[in-house]
Amino acid sequence: MSFEIKGDSRDPGYPAEDSPGSRYRRSDSTAGMDFSLMTDRFSQTAQQQPGIELTILMPCLNEAETLALCIRKARLFLDESGVSGEILIADNGSTDGSLEIAEREGARTVSVPQKGYGSALWAGIATASGRYVIMGDADNSYDFSALMPFVTLLREGNDLVIGNRFRGGITPGAMPLLHKYLGNPLLSRIGRLFFGIGIGDFHCGLRGFHRDRIRQLQLHTSGMEFASEMIVRSALSGYRIAEVPTTLNKDGRSRPPHLRTWRDGWRHLSFLLLYSPRWLFFYPGVALVLFGVSATALTFPGLVMIGGVGFDIHTFVIGCISIVIGTQSISFSVITRRFATLRGWLPPGNFSDSLTSLTLERMLLIAAIPALLGASGLFYCVANWASTGFGALQYAEMLKLLILSMTGLAVGAQLALTGFLSAMIDIPSIN
Repeated sequence: MSFEIKGDSRDPGYPAEDSPGSRYRRSDSTAGMDFSLMTDRFSQTAQQQPGIELTILMPCLNEAETLALCIRKARLFLDESGVSGEILIADNGSTDGSLEIAEREGARTVSVPQKGYGSALWAGIATASGRYVIMGDADNSYDFSALMPFVTLLREGNDLVIGNRFRGGITPGAMPLLHKYLGNPLLSRIGRLFFGIGIGDFHCGLRGFHRDRIRQLQLHTSGMEFASEMIVRSALSGYRIAEVPTTLNKDGRSRPPHLRTWRDGWRHLSFLLLYSPRWLFFYPGVALVLFGVSATALTFPGLVMIGGVGFDIHTFVIGCISIVIGTQSISFSVITRRFATLRGWLPPGNFSDSLTSLTLERMLLIAAIPALLGASGLFYCVANWASTGFGALQYAEMLKLLILSMTGLAVGAQLALTGFLSAMIDIPSIN
């Protein structure tokens, strides 16, 4: 696989180090491409020289209408601010002459064959010469001539600086109403809830960061969800994050944007869920178990009337099933958190530390409690049936006890299997 990098000899560079950390593999259009290898390959191929403080990075896919204007604004900022920098265009397969425009305007370019917003940005980050990187879309929706607030906050020691379009202003027609009033606010609110991040605009495309600190995260998503991954992984790693009010203007393109509302919205949401096993598995599981225990305890003695509505055997069955599903969900949270922590995707914490102490033997002891209770109840039901010569039984009473006993056996089996699967995850790799 080859990567083509072209540069303006007027731009000095800063040598990039190989980034440490775990190695991730892409799971979509670039399957089989190891991101750490991709980082090293781009860094080794890049034409870098010492002295650059800032790289202004623009991902590009057929942006011929606006690219030149964006580059000129970025160049104006560098000239007027006195910041030592370069302009880098990460081209993702443009066929409209964008690469030629970038080179004519004096920008350095890198051709990225792997499709996707995240792929282009990660290649650009790997190639960047600057100590800091400010990334932004090449559609003229962001003002590259007004980047000093980002540089100032980065110089103050922040690892990641995010633009906030809701604080800076969104010009008429710059953002679809569905994105402005539902998509972006909702996903940002979910991100703040799940990860405790005080960021008001998770999806602003204009952001700056310390190049080496972001490279250490080894980000691995290839699509639009790359923006969410950068924030989440930075927060989970304890990075300093700040915000800058940013104005969003209507882009200057005559064609539709690359962003697809429902597809990319779902990719952002699913990423947030996958990186938060507590909210995806643990909390829903606990809620189901609590509901199930309450429902079964309430209806086990017999019919219960509440507000003229009767609750009996059917409610009891629903409660038992809720206990089983809830236990399964909690088990998934244990396995997922342990696996993600061991792979380096999620940092260790109080929750994961407590899970680490649940060895196979301890899990089997915990599983034995509901299993023995269930087996005892089942034995009682069979003995009672045998006492009648295996004939007719009092249907309602015995059925509830039998269902509850089988629920206990199912929960015990699930916990035991969770223990074995968790122990398999702990087996050290030969490599």
